[in-house]
Amino acid sequence: MVEIIIDWLQAALRWAAPLLIVSIGEVYAERSGVINMGIEGIMLFGALAGIAVGFYMKSLLMAVIITILIGALLGLIVAFLTVSRRTNQVVTGLMVNMACLGATDALFSLMSETRQSRVATFPALFPQSMHNIPVLGPLFFSQPVSTWVAFILPFIAGFILYKTRWGLNVRAVGDNPKAAATAGLSVIKIKYQTVVLSGIFAALGGCVLTLAEVGYFSAGGMAAGRGFIVMAACVVGGWDPIRTAFICLAFGAADAAQLRFQTANSVIPYQFLQMLPYIITIVALAIMVKRSIVPKTWGAAYDPKDV
Repeated sequence: MVEIIIDWLQAALRWAAPLLIVSIGEVYAERSGVINMGIEGIMLFGALAGIAVGFYMKSLLMAVIITILIGALLGLIVAFLTVSRRTNQVVTGLMVNMACLGATDALFSLMSETRQSRVATFPALFPQSMHNIPVLGPLFFSQPVSTWVAFILPFIAGFILYKTRWGLNVRAVGDNPKAAATAGLSVIKIKYQTVVLSGIFAALGGCVLTLAEVGYFSAGGMAAGRGFIVMAACVVGGWDPIRTAFICLAFGAADAAQLRFQTANSVIPYQFLQMLPYIITIVALAIMVKRSIVPKTWGAAYDPKDV
């Protein structure tokens, strides 16, 4: 029984890692007033980029670098549409998701070689000798380096958001862009920065999704709604990086649990078990949404002429 619990907790940390990484960028974007609903599709591109570069270039470092560049490009497209052109943010995000889904499926169909073998995954941070330590070994020391990075990032993001001038500017732009512009801040520039960051972190989350353990890409929606779970976590977590990280961890634990229930010959239909993380998302939203302090211009287009 203890081994089952340890195995579940280990998987919970690992499955939560991509959500944690994606949530950092989304918190910044939404704190500036922009909802990047395209993170689901950008995660897909990041997942495919990680596998493709890892396979053809045999370098995990290059996979991460190129994933960052692709995420920045896609984030820039979203920023141009939602910030410069002031398009509807929900419709724009859905359009980006559908475009990325079709594009990744088409590109993956051309990479038939990648289906025949798994790509090298991120190594563990600690040496093999530490993996055999009871409880702590499998739970912490055998985790890939990406999991450790994912759990450190929310604390760094929280410090930047609340303790630096740039973080103050982001929060000011999201709450009162007119006042921020009057004070001399470039509202458009800050919104661009946060949306591009959300694209970078979304792509990195997708890269971790494939290169942390499995080493392969699955066409037809590898992200499986995780981008929308992150958006829900941002709302439940009150757009705070650390609180949002705890919500993502809970969703990761639910995801790991349903996978283990499926392999344990449970009498519960596996289709219901697959719904478990999303049911928890809906319940958490229903309970916590009224307690969240929404950024005052959340989802609203900013027009410099109104200043």
